[in-house]
Amino acid sequence: MDSPDPLILPSTEAGIARAARLLRAGELVAFPTETVYGLGADATSGPAVAAIYAAKGRPSFNPLIVHVADAEAARRHVVWSNMAERLAGAFWPGPLTLVLPLAPDHGIASLVTAGLETLAVRVPAQPSSQALLRAVDRPVAAPSANPSGRISATTALHVAAGLGPRVAAILDDGPCTVGLESTILGIASEGPVLLRPGGLATERIEDLLGETLRQREDSEGLSAPGQMLSHYAPAAAVRLNANAARTGEVLLGFGPMDCDLNLSPTGDLAEAAANLFDHLHRLDATGRPIAVAPVPVQGLGLAINDRLRRAAAPRD
Repeated sequence: MDSPDPLILPSTEAGIARAARLLRAGELVAFPTETVYGLGADATSGPAVAAIYAAKGRPSFNPLIVHVADAEAARRHVVWSNMAERLAGAFWPGPLTLVLPLAPDHGIASLVTAGLETLAVRVPAQPSSQALLRAVDRPVAAPSANPSGRISATTALHVAAGLGPRVAAILDDGPCTVGLESTILGIASEGPVLLRPGGLATERIEDLLGETLRQREDSEGLSAPGQMLSHYAPAAAVRLNANAARTGEVLLGFGPMDCDLNLSPTGDLAEAAANLFDHLHRLDATGRPIAVAPVPVQGLGLAINDRLRRAAAPRD
């Protein structure tokens, strides 16, 4: 049975302390990161993690990302490597998730990994999420705080509208600054693999490592969150690479053009990434099909196009 409407907590010391107590008690708490709002639960508690799947309507074969306060905390749960150390040193805290082999005594509930022998882990940069993770002092499993397959939440209002009474509380710290989920990099096997493009541009990782990343194919099995073909989807149909709206459609633009909402009138990919999910929420509320203008496939445009392609994919 659903609880009353979620408690909206300010990102003050008192609000963060209350959110931490709820998480330690096994409750679901939505909290902001620089990427999107996450639906958090104690990653060491099977019942708490099961509540995430129930609240989102998420398939149990789709693994979750675990959030920790720093690399030292991550090393308690995964088998660390020299490459992990380099990547964490360069990009943590920040919008990068690393998929690594589980440590022998990892302490993570089996539902988190969906039966895989690896764990997706990241250190968010948002100050309020950092403070929350340190107050909880446990790993926190947190997929995006939205119904499974739907548009990700980048404000507390998005969370409340999508999940409502299925969460105990929402820690409100305003809009997310990056607005796209984290980049996921698999380094558990031979050679790094880009499992999901995201808020950290792939070129920055390749520059650090001095090599080109292999990209996961959709035909490969699920190995990390956010890989389902139909994902991040509005209720309405989505049509891509549209230069104009057809009769009955609303148009999501990019660059200088006439449209209903524009990701970035100046063609700034960082601005477009930050606006993507909020604009999709607003256009979806019209109840009309959504046409989307072309977005360059470079830098953050790789992640934007990945989300748009999944939003437009055929649905079961």
